[in-house]
Amino acid sequence: MLQRSVYDQEHEMFRDAVRGFFSREMAPHHEAWEKDGCVPRDFWRKAGEQGLLCPQVPEEYGGPGGDYRYLAVVDEELGLAGASGPGFTVHSDICAGYLLSYGSEDQKREWLPKMVSGEAVFAVAMTEPNTGSDLQGVKTTALMDGNQYVINGSKTFISNGQNADVVIVVAKTDPTQGAKGISLIMVEADRDGFRRGRNLDKMGMHAADTSELFFDDVRVPTSNLLGPEEGQGFVQLMTELPQERLSIALNAQATAQHAYDLTVEYVKERKAFGSPVFDFQNTRFKLAELKTQVEVGWAFCDRCIEHHLRGELSSADASMAKLWVTEMLGRVVDEGVQLHGGYGYMNEYPIARLYTDSRVQRIYGGTSEIMKELISRSL
Repeated sequence: MLQRSVYDQEHEMFRDAVRGFFSREMAPHHEAWEKDGCVPRDFWRKAGEQGLLCPQVPEEYGGPGGDYRYLAVVDEELGLAGASGPGFTVHSDICAGYLLSYGSEDQKREWLPKMVSGEAVFAVAMTEPNTGSDLQGVKTTALMDGNQYVINGSKTFISNGQNADVVIVVAKTDPTQGAKGISLIMVEADRDGFRRGRNLDKMGMHAADTSELFFDDVRVPTSNLLGPEEGQGFVQLMTELPQERLSIALNAQATAQHAYDLTVEYVKERKAFGSPVFDFQNTRFKLAELKTQVEVGWAFCDRCIEHHLRGELSSADASMAKLWVTEMLGRVVDEGVQLHGGYGYMNEYPIARLYTDSRVQRIYGGTSEIMKELISRSL
């Protein structure tokens, strides 16, 4: 890999600590978590103790006050470890971002320290059964009744859905308006009327809890609204989505690197017709193509990180990163399976699990088709 210059020495020291933690506390257990369909809460608390959760949160709210690169390191190391279970990106990169940007002082002081420690796990509920990437079309309502919102509706494909203590809900506070009627409201999981549905049976990412959520006359105080007034939800979503998509791209990029490394290691050991598979020209040429694509992905991701640190990452830039990197990841894992031969189809080999885990990267956070639409608007 080309020498990366986007990280400072402090970030690389943090990376070593993150990698060591994952090696000790995650790698020996991840297979069991895949069978359980969920990451245990004690792992979240351990991650909090080691400073892996919400590292960008300022010291006044219980965090270390790091910049975005600390989040990026965790996203990358999850990908390099081939781990699909911990929903840290949703919790740290997305939900904490909403609180930091739009939360009241009381909301920040109540929840951010608990997010940093792992005491409280957060989820964000956007997608509905009949509404995918079209956030303007959400049907969930949050209607005012005195000093409370009454929330009704359902959500699906919600990451951290089984573990979440608090869910940031995308709801219509004014159903007569389109995007201008959307607000973001925090719902604590112990509220009457809130129900978790089943832990969804997915093609991949089996260790990640992904759920249906139901809201039946759930009452929350109006102080749970994110932002100073109603109707700001769509703008808030659009403002925060570039970071979400960059985080997805970084995890996908690191996963592609991991898949490539596994494949190189395998073809150098596996023999066919008396020679290592690596010795065949077709294998070397395929690997040369993959290496080039992976290197190009790192270069663009690093450029996006630099822009994001300066507050200059546009929606189109983040969409390009997510589009290209997740599509590239699909090509890498597919070729990795092919070069593994029959063993690539066996779940006991990591490349097979990476293949099924990676497919959703082109869907969540906005499909590839939505990314193309967003990019085309900038032309």
